[in-house]
Amino acid sequence: MTAVMREPVALPIRQRPRPPLSGAARSAVSVRGSVPDSAPALGPVIPGAAGVGLRDLIDPPRSPARVIAAFPSALYLEMRAAAGPRVLAVVTSDAVRLPNAVVIAAGSRERPLRAIREGDEAWVGEGHVEVGALRIRVRRWWDPSPALGDLTLARLADGVAELEAACAGSRFGLPGHPDPQLLAARCAAGDLAGSVEAAERIVGLGPGLTPTGDDVLAGLLVALRTVGAAVADGRTALWLADWLGAAVTADAETRTTTLAATLLHCADAGQAGAEAAAVLRGVAGHDPVGPAARRLLAAGHTSGADIAFGLLAGCRAVLSLSHAALAERGAPL
Repeated sequence: MTAVMREPVALPIRQRPRPPLSGAARSAVSVRGSVPDSAPALGPVIPGAAGVGLRDLIDPPRSPARVIAAFPSALYLEMRAAAGPRVLAVVTSDAVRLPNAVVIAAGSRERPLRAIREGDEAWVGEGHVEVGALRIRVRRWWDPSPALGDLTLARLADGVAELEAACAGSRFGLPGHPDPQLLAARCAAGDLAGSVEAAERIVGLGPGLTPTGDDVLAGLLVALRTVGAAVADGRTALWLADWLGAAVTADAETRTTTLAATLLHCADAGQAGAEAAAVLRGVAGHDPVGPAARRLLAAGHTSGADIAFGLLAGCRAVLSLSHAALAERGAPL
């Protein structure tokens, strides 16, 4: 539990005159001019909310990190001391919320990240994230695992149909590539060997910080885990998720980007971005599917559509495998 402490009161500091230089020191300064302090001035502390999966990075003593990508609404920090590929995202309040994100209490219009550049040094720990002059104090935590409650197969079938309609015509990152479709078909058939083979072929497939293949796998894994846990006959889907997750995360850091590898680990743990979680809640009947799907599809160049493809494939697989389990034991469908 992170304690909320009162901010310290700044005390006035008496400025003492600097002693005059002499000799070689005076000559050097006269040639070079005054040498400015290279450390950036620290700005005010901005409150943030972090995904609970980041506790093992944010709560311990401070560790070094490096900015691997910087955008107006998001920063991605690679942790140097973390075991395995660990990337932490810092995002504005109006940005896409990944499961590994610290969301700050400032919108992109305020330009809170404008001074941060790729390659900048950072520190994470003791409840804070510090990058240059940006100081974030994590005061709240949010759970990236979608809570779906109990889900009937009839409602799941309706939700799948609604999601299919919402995603019709969306721009997929690998149009015409056979493996994503093959993966979806093998999962729906409960073909473990075929599913694992197809999944391993698309790890790291595509350009960008999160290649299309990884976005598809992340959506598929989180749907299998969360929807499979919500239906009464989802054991086969969870079993499939265990094997697929182990296969695609085992050496992900050597086959794709560190950000994509981190998100695959999040999905294997059942953690989704806020936009993907909203789609799954819609499929489960808690919220309208259409608006949630539109928000997801608008994310990134094709990342939102790629994740939606994986979510739809996972939901279809849970529905198919659950019906097969019912038929096997002679229960009415």
